[in-house]
Amino acid sequence: MGATSFHVAMYPWFAIGHITPFLQISNRLAERGHRVSFILPSKTQHKLEHLNLHPDLIRLFAVTVPHVDGLPLGAETTADVPAPLNDLLTKAFDRTENDIELLLRDLKPDIVFFDFAHWMPALTRRLGIKIKSLHYCVISPAAMAYIFTPERKLIGDHFSITDLMQPPPGFPNLAITLHVHEARALLPPPPLKMSADEVSFHERQLIALGQCDAFGYRTCSEMEGSYCDYLGSQFGKPVLLSGPVVPKPPTAALEERWAKWLGGFEANSVLYCAFGSESNLKIDQFQELVLGFELTGLPFFVALKPPSGAETIEAALPEGFEKRTKGRGVVHGGWVQQQLILGHPSVGCFVTHCGYGSRLEGLVSKCQLVLVPNVGDQFIHARIMSTDLKVGVEVEKGEEDGLFTKESVCMAVKSVMDKNSEVGREVRANHAKWKDFLLSKGLESSYFDGFIHKLQALLG
Repeated sequence: MGATSFHVAMYPWFAIGHITPFLQISNRLAERGHRVSFILPSKTQHKLEHLNLHPDLIRLFAVTVPHVDGLPLGAETTADVPAPLNDLLTKAFDRTENDIELLLRDLKPDIVFFDFAHWMPALTRRLGIKIKSLHYCVISPAAMAYIFTPERKLIGDHFSITDLMQPPPGFPNLAITLHVHEARALLPPPPLKMSADEVSFHERQLIALGQCDAFGYRTCSEMEGSYCDYLGSQFGKPVLLSGPVVPKPPTAALEERWAKWLGGFEANSVLYCAFGSESNLKIDQFQELVLGFELTGLPFFVALKPPSGAETIEAALPEGFEKRTKGRGVVHGGWVQQQLILGHPSVGCFVTHCGYGSRLEGLVSKCQLVLVPNVGDQFIHARIMSTDLKVGVEVEKGEEDGLFTKESVCMAVKSVMDKNSEVGREVRANHAKWKDFLLSKGLESSYFDGFIHKLQALLG
């Protein structure tokens, strides 16, 4: 390793939502002259190599995904398989360990960034060369601290829904709690049909967190410093913050058909809803959601995948819905340019699932935020936004079943869009404060300079 530069190897979990953030930080490292060896599945490499902005310093290495019985031929990422088969993809991921060991032995990086590969810290130590391992997590430290702290005793047999509904001992914000349906969804499943060499999702996280040399997060201390401190003290590890990765303004123009449609409405009047590329609602909840938007009386633009049980988005719409909302509502089943839509003058409300990327895109937009978390860490993200930062309003759901109604959707939208209500005034003021902070000049570069300095200190 040179006096100022170092060599990083990246090995993220086989999901686009994990690979992309690893590529983002690779580009930022390369901007400062550091070398990156990025390991990803062979076919996926070709799909994402356009995101490599510094091919002179970031070299992509393909790894073959081993075949596992039951896994579709050619499947490489979570985008290639239905959710129930993710366990098989995990098994294939773990079977790459020998190939990764051979590659790292040849590459001799100074540090490896990883997330799901719980075996990585042990691998780097047994190579016999000085390689550090950094658990670079693509979800928030608050979610990690709430769910995976050793205080939870996740590997034990006495872990219940009631336990998970409450924050762990010493957690910085006791107001962040989970509803029954959320805790049930996050409860570690019983290890059914697991062979001796398999490791549960929760156990692999605890192993990774316990054995790595340091943690890394895409956040800032102003927003989540107390949760970072808590995690660091729980595991006795340094926590390195690379700063919030504020999305860069798009250079492309908004697709003409959407620009023309949105241009027909008053400023800040349109409601926009999107739940990311992997969220998949059940058809009854999809219908309640769009009926709730109809109830608001506002124009709306919905970009969601077809719900489970429906071939197309049009087939899933409630009876008579298209006719009733013709001219003031669009429900689209394909990809859209989210940043450009959020930045359009007519769009004033963003209904989001609180995925990590969408959460940040929402915070730096002018849109008022309505929160509809669907799975996992999204529950904690939504709670932080609604109870900690107070920048948005959650849609009320049934405590046991987790279902929302068209009335609860309508009520949440109206509460944030009402400039004269107490809730509306509070979330607008807080949102404006955090938007200004996140977009403040020099914030990102200052944090990333500090991140580099701490990495160099870690490497010695």
